[in-house]
Amino acid sequence: MTGKIDLKNLTLPALEQFLQGQGKERFRALQVFKWIYQQDAGGFEEMTNISKALRTELAETAFISNLEPEAVEEGSDGTRKYLFNLGDGHAVESVLIPIEGRNTLCISSQVGCAMACEFCLTGTFKLTRNLTTAEIINQIMAVKRDIARNPPSLLVEQNEFDDADESDDGHPDSPAAIRNIVLMGMGEPLHNLDNVIPAIQIMIDGNGLQLSNRRVTVSTCGLVPEMARLGREIPNVNLAVSLNATTNELRDRIMPVNRSYPIESLLQACREFPLPGRRKVTFEYVMLGGVNDSLDDAKRLLRLISDIPNKVNLIPFNEHDGCGFKAPSQKAIDAFHKYLIDRHVTVITRDSRGGDISAACGQLKGKLEKK
Repeated sequence: MTGKIDLKNLTLPALEQFLQGQGKERFRALQVFKWIYQQDAGGFEEMTNISKALRTELAETAFISNLEPEAVEEGSDGTRKYLFNLGDGHAVESVLIPIEGRNTLCISSQVGCAMACEFCLTGTFKLTRNLTTAEIINQIMAVKRDIARNPPSLLVEQNEFDDADESDDGHPDSPAAIRNIVLMGMGEPLHNLDNVIPAIQIMIDGNGLQLSNRRVTVSTCGLVPEMARLGREIPNVNLAVSLNATTNELRDRIMPVNRSYPIESLLQACREFPLPGRRKVTFEYVMLGGVNDSLDDAKRLLRLISDIPNKVNLIPFNEHDGCGFKAPSQKAIDAFHKYLIDRHVTVITRDSRGGDISAACGQLKGKLEKK
């Protein structure tokens, strides 16, 4: 494919520019774009409403990439993990969390991660490279194909990525529909915005993957300048911030990014992030036993986020080899949860989903090396 353009790296405006540069009419870009994303065309020969001559020309200058999972594992709770070989010796994973009519797909944005959070298994897998826009999009398209062939049979009950106070999108989703996309897989999405932003634009394009912007969530460990850029360029997506500590001293230790962007600047960026309507910033809080799971931590957390429209996801730590942190006790989890709930904070304590297939939070590296 040397010298050819992967059309899945192009948003619709970029595709228009590409074709106009070859002397083609603008409307041809829309035709091609719809074939790629609404018909899942894998080649130009499938585009039957485009002339054979144009299809031949396109094949000489461009191609349409694809990913198929090298392995699919399904956990006892219905969670599915997909392993994608990228063709260059590297691989990433995506995780499907099936909820009736509200399937959530967690996708990766990088091979490995440079953020080095102390508690995260994926973070020990050092950054190898960024994913391209096409590689981000192809995870979604591959999983859509898989669940169309084999709809999930087991359904988990809880989905923290749906807002209970927001109306539905106006129609029931099919069992094979992916309702929510969360960029919470391998990598720090805001560390790869040059590829993540076009990917999101394709996701929410009415001629592309046709996802609602309020069903796309971008997670970050706290890259403050990039948060501002995301808000400027795609202001309507949801923001999830991995906070995980209530003092700079602790956050410096467990999340090196805090040394550059301490809690105060991170929370100011959250206040300034352009969330429309009743939407809230999601604060993700990995509970580490005996480290950040006390009632004093809960009290500090409430003070820190009280002036920001918020909801909190409590994530009990998943223990893994080579990490000294421990899971919190159920008593600590319940007390922390109750303290926030009693003070009218929207809180979900996340179940450890997919743990038996190394797909739970912090386990995405999992069996990757063995594969």
